[in-house]
Amino acid sequence: MTISGIAARLDTARRERSAIAPFSDTDPSFELELGYRVQHHRRQGRPLAGWKLGLTAHVKQRQVGVDTPLYGFLDAADGLNLGQPLPIDTLIAPRAEPEIVFVLGDDLAGPHITTADVLTATAAVAAGIEIIDSRYEDYRFTAADLAADNVSAGRYLVGPPQLPQGLELDLLGAVLSKNGDVIATAAGAAVMGHPAAAVAWLARRLHADGEAGLRCGQVIFAGGLTAAVPVAAGDTITVDIGQLGRITQSFT
Repeated sequence: MTISGIAARLDTARRERSAIAPFSDTDPSFELELGYRVQHHRRQGRPLAGWKLGLTAHVKQRQVGVDTPLYGFLDAADGLNLGQPLPIDTLIAPRAEPEIVFVLGDDLAGPHITTADVLTATAAVAAGIEIIDSRYEDYRFTAADLAADNVSAGRYLVGPPQLPQGLELDLLGAVLSKNGDVIATAAGAAVMGHPAAAVAWLARRLHADGEAGLRCGQVIFAGGLTAAVPVAAGDTITVDIGQLGRITQSFT
């Protein structure tokens, strides 16, 4: 199957909210580089709000059985407003996870970007909720399948921005609650030792892949701090990340 054909099948699965079998089931040659080429094809012409990282925490890698970080793009149309309920029937099998979000004040590009470079370039940080939604049956996929599916991108919510100065992002505690019950807790260090390290990895990986890099004003989701929790109509997800504040997403 061609890159455009794979992209079309994934776009159709998302639009029709109907899961498909992973491409690796029938094509053993479907590898990570090809998955990213499919993702790149699907990104063309879409308004880019920023980027998302996936599987930057070991707990997430264990949950889905993939042992490497991956990246995807954030479509501006997928952003949610604070207080905006999300109809559950617009997705296939949604799951929610807490994330630390970076808002860039400067461009970041090149093969040697470090955690310190990311912190210097960051204009603001925020608590975030990502609603992931796999287009594959039963969340079953390889790294290549996942890259092609834009790392299970669904919808996303960004909390009020906070100045990064004085914040020890690796020590911030995150609490994920569902309908008032605590589901999981983690520290910022769960993401590659420091969430800014994940953003630095992204900048270096984009450079290696021939991409332009990260740009001023873009929003970067650093990756799920905990395992993702399934959500259904009537549920409410709350994420509390210490000094970054508390945000809530409801589902109808």
